[in-house]
Amino acid sequence: MSKSCGLRPLSVGAGWLVDEPLFRLLVDFELQKARRLRYSVSVVCCSVESGSAGDAETSPRSVAAAVTRHLRGTDAVALWSQGWLSLLLIDAEATHLAAIFQRLMSRLETASWSAGGSTYPRTATRADEMLQQALELMGKAKREGGNRLYVGS
Repeated sequence: MSKSCGLRPLSVGAGWLVDEPLFRLLVDFELQKARRLRYSVSVVCCSVESGSAGDAETSPRSVAAAVTRHLRGTDAVALWSQGWLSLLLIDAEATHLAAIFQRLMSRLETASWSAGGSTYPRTATRADEMLQQALELMGKAKREGGNRLYVGS
């Protein structure tokens, strides 16, 4: 299991800012519920780079808090020890992820971002599979120049 970055569940505005282990648990619980109630769940992994070195406003922690303020109360954000963010978006379809993510990024002052998304049940069926797919697609977006979101198919 990955190392926690010291964040406790914290409601920052509407969404929740959580640590890595809690995020994994939330994704797993939400998938179990989504299977029973037949709705979609999405995970987006995002790497954000600041406009200038050391800019406190675009540090991973401040970006995580800023993103959290613009989410619904059912959604969560985790800041991973590697410096990237994961978003758990409840009832968010794969076809809507680009619009949702674009809206979030437009509210932040970042120089560059790269993101990958996965959606249950369309692109993945297990929590670990969703996270892995979103991470791989985030890496692909970063390698191909950033400022893009790739969603599993």
